[in-house]
Amino acid sequence: FPPRSVTQVPVLEGKSVQQTVEMLSKKLELLGAEKHGAFGVDCETYHTAAAISSQGQTGKLMYVMHNSEYPLSCFALFENGPCLIADANFDTLMVKLKGFFQNAKANKIESRGTRYQYCDFLVKVGTVTMGPSARGISVEVEYCPCVIANDCWNLLMEFMQSFMGSHTPSIPSVFGTKHDSIYSPADTMVQYMELFNKIRKQQQVPVAGIR
Repeated sequence: FPPRSVTQVPVLEGKSVQQTVEMLSKKLELLGAEKHGAFGVDCETYHTAAAISSQGQTGKLMYVMHNSEYPLSCFALFENGPCLIADANFDTLMVKLKGFFQNAKANKIESRGTRYQYCDFLVKVGTVTMGPSARGISVEVEYCPCVIANDCWNLLMEFMQSFMGSHTPSIPSVFGTKHDSIYSPADTMVQYMELFNKIRKQQQVPVAGIR
């Protein structure tokens, strides 16, 4: 499974989210990248129900996520905790567990956009939305021939600099914890969870019953 870097790109001054996405896409196309379909990643927030929290346990947030790259899988992540990879029926299970976990529906966030192929790189430029409004921009870059994250970070960074310039990210924290082990889909979802939470905090959108 190829290592991927997921990062937020700031909206250019005086431009909208959509205009910035278009400018990034244009830079990629000028490099020679070709459109390669669409992608989508979504995230719903669940919090422990009041019945559990009242027993003195600390309420914990859980994020249930989907990625169009893995249409048969569903990911359940805890902040600073494990990532469970389940089949797509996990959503149905969460409905049955509503006595334990409640869905903060107002907090659903997703990133959708276009995939681009450039030589051995796959790039996904997405518009991050909460409800009806665009909240930010995500860029995911993978280096297809490699499976060890630290082996290809310099290549990834060099390529990202060619179209992201000064907004090229530093090495993702999940790369640091992998050392020489093989990169996994869960590592990508952790990066999206961190990006979505960062965008939520920037927007300072309160979520009823969580904070």
